[in-house]
Amino acid sequence: MEHIAALLLVVSCSPDLSGCREVAPPTAVFEAFDDCESELPEALRTLAPQHPRLFAKCLQVDPALEDDYDQLTWKVLPNGALVADLSVSGVVTASSLSSTTGFTQ
Repeated sequence: MEHIAALLLVVSCSPDLSGCREVAPPTAVFEAFDDCESELPEALRTLAPQHPRLFAKCLQVDPALEDDYDQLTWKVLPNGALVADLSVSGVVTASSLSSTTGFTQ
């Protein structure tokens, strides 16, 4: 079974950085962080014609948590730095347990 070690995040912004959005890279997940870092320049070259102001970052993925990550937060700072983080929110979704216990979670 393949494990994810890195996620490539690409963000396109307006010239003044007032509006930014995620852009799908050619490859988004990698089995090795170094593979993500190697792919990053090519992804930027491929996407640049359609998105003149691009920012990209490889995010480390903990294989033990890869199924638990449920939040990707990012922002582009005024100096053009892309700050991003993958996290586990800890929010429990509602589901019913055995009907004999009467509990819901």
